[in-house]
Amino acid sequence: MRFNTSLLHAGVTKETNGSTLPPVYQTSAFEQESAADLEKIFENKAPGYCYTRVANPTITAFENRITKLEGGIASVACASGMAALMNTFLNILSSGDELISSASLYGGTIDLFHDLEAFGITTRYVENNNWQQIEDSINEHTRLIFAETIGNPCLDVTDIEKLAEIAHAHDIPLVVDNTTSTAYLIQVLKHGADIVVNSSSKYINGSSNAISGILTDSGKFKWDKNRYPGFADYVKCGPMAFVAKLRNSLFRNMGACLAPVNAYLNIIGLETLGLRMERECSNALELASWIENNYPDIKVNYPGLCSSKWHEIAKKQLTNGYGAILTIRVGSKEKAFKFIDSLTIPYTLSNIGDTKTLVIHPGSTISLHSTDKQKEDAGVFEDLIRVSVGIEDIDDLKEDFAQAFLNIAD
Repeated sequence: MRFNTSLLHAGVTKETNGSTLPPVYQTSAFEQESAADLEKIFENKAPGYCYTRVANPTITAFENRITKLEGGIASVACASGMAALMNTFLNILSSGDELISSASLYGGTIDLFHDLEAFGITTRYVENNNWQQIEDSINEHTRLIFAETIGNPCLDVTDIEKLAEIAHAHDIPLVVDNTTSTAYLIQVLKHGADIVVNSSSKYINGSSNAISGILTDSGKFKWDKNRYPGFADYVKCGPMAFVAKLRNSLFRNMGACLAPVNAYLNIIGLETLGLRMERECSNALELASWIENNYPDIKVNYPGLCSSKWHEIAKKQLTNGYGAILTIRVGSKEKAFKFIDSLTIPYTLSNIGDTKTLVIHPGSTISLHSTDKQKEDAGVFEDLIRVSVGIEDIDDLKEDFAQAFLNIAD
């Protein structure tokens, strides 16, 4: 199936009553015919549902669709994108372990890595696509390599295939956050990533009406129980080892489960992902090009521009576009605030991937808790504005941005 067809039909189990969408199983627990039946479910000796914290049919329907979309073996949906990342990391890492990460990250992920220090887990930050620096950072404690496909808000583009090659040469799994790209632009598992994480609150959902996250495992990484002792009881599960371990321990016990109604809303949003991304990527490229060509004093950053240092990697790796996020630098924090407040169409809020255009000042919001060095590495400056471009008519966006630029002109 091609992309938009797969959004509608891949991984779909038709309902017996003819419904084209799964029902919302808005229940906390599930009755079984007998105590023995319930025991078998708890022992993983029979399929079925017992408690929504563990699994729910509506959530399963969402997970199955994402698994097919990403080309993986299984998915686990969580309460948020951050919960999906936390479940992924702690399912692999233990006290004394280290992970290597690109320094150009979403501020919330940097905060999460700081929190992991309390668990005895150390993060070594490297420059994205600096292969020698990555090699030099790998040591006997390294157990995971992490990157974002398109950095948020730096908009640097990771060479997934090269990074996977390095990770696998050292028998280390590669985890990639693909939130800003989605499978519409790249299926990272097919490029060598072992696990892909999406904050499905963003483009997958598309309307900012449900917080959620989801991770998808390729099933290809071989978990060595000596290097990853937590997998000792699960290597017998073969390709399903990662998900089996996660579902039978951390995910079940931490309780960061997705609400059934949010899974339902995500399924509705998922069906138009391709159409929305096509329009949003097109709008972002046109808006970025227009700003670059008409406002030479404004620094615009977008991977689709030939002026971007990441353009060649993006062109080689991404399909169907270059993403729907651009950033501009307007000269000062005061001008950035004035520009944002002058816009009439975009919403000023801390999200991306909505049908509506969204703007934010990252330095005072999503990267507020980062150090100055972390902000610089992540491409966050005092005069930076991040724009998540929506599906509006592009001429309306240009007119609105034009009057805002005029409002901050010296």
